[in-house]
Amino acid sequence: MKNKGDNLVTEVKIRLAEKNILARVSHQYTLDFLLGYYSEFDTPDLEVTVYPTDILAERQKSDEEAELEGIPKVNYPDSYLETLALYRKIAEGLIDFGIILFHGSTLELDGEAFLFTAKSGTGKSTHTRLWREVYGDRVRMVNDDKPLIAISDESVRVYGTPWNGKHRLGENISAPLAAICILERGKENSITELKPSSEFPKILSQTYRKSDADFMRKTLSLLSKLLSKIRVYKLYCNMNPEAARVAYEGMKGRNNEIKS
Repeated sequence: MKNKGDNLVTEVKIRLAEKNILARVSHQYTLDFLLGYYSEFDTPDLEVTVYPTDILAERQKSDEEAELEGIPKVNYPDSYLETLALYRKIAEGLIDFGIILFHGSTLELDGEAFLFTAKSGTGKSTHTRLWREVYGDRVRMVNDDKPLIAISDESVRVYGTPWNGKHRLGENISAPLAAICILERGKENSITELKPSSEFPKILSQTYRKSDADFMRKTLSLLSKLLSKIRVYKLYCNMNPEAARVAYEGMKGRNNEIKS
């Protein structure tokens, strides 16, 4: 790390999704937040700087979202908002490397990653907790909230990041992504494989997007490639441990539809 002088901007080197990133930030909270992802390198793949105007933009965005949802505004500290602004800039830079930011809870079991996505409040984190209860030490949490997905002609790989949710569940690890599972609550547990192209709008809605034509074009292209390489499922689930077994057996392809 290197301090840049009177403006108290600090340069920090981190590595995310196998890319070297030089970040310039102003808050100790952010430096602590990035622990576990520090790296050493001479030439960065990406450089990002968080300015006071970026933090202000995050505050305005938060206030606007609260107003739309009809909930009280939260006066988040600038230090927290800096972490949001930093990830936003990183995501916007990584798109050129075939890497997208995705909203979902991701775990790894026996060398394969499974990503669970749904509307907020559906119970993604609760479901992955059931996997940990059922499968024990075989499960590792990659990222409980906002992993990065690297998409190439050869493979699709998901990576842990510091932005891993309020429970801070995740590791600095990666694994090949086997499937995306769309969660919905149900009285019974059942899983069905879907035609990936039919779920494109839902997958897009959980992907970081920017109101920029070129960025959106790159995002759509990467999602098309992603959905051509992985399986997509819909899981109706309750909060019983059997939901994890139904999900895993279904995504391993042991049946087209499994119920409990």
